[in-house]
Amino acid sequence: MVNSASTPQEYQAPSLGQLREDSEMWESLKQASAASSGFQRWQLERDIEQHPETVTLDQQVRSYLRETLETLAY
Repeated sequence: MVNSASTPQEYQAPSLGQLREDSEMWESLKQASAASSGFQRWQLERDIEQHPETVTLDQQVRSYLRETLETLAY
């Protein structure tokens, strides 16, 4: 008997529908995160609002979520 957990699975590229769904989910998460008081405080601590043209909202939310998860991991 083959242990399926130890055998590599063949990679399947995501379908166009899955990519669209993932993109919509990211947009929703990004907007909800950007509206949160924690995110706004994070921006102020980093003085990002003074220079918004240098960092996109997408980059800001990714950094915020990464830092938040790293903090929670401790």
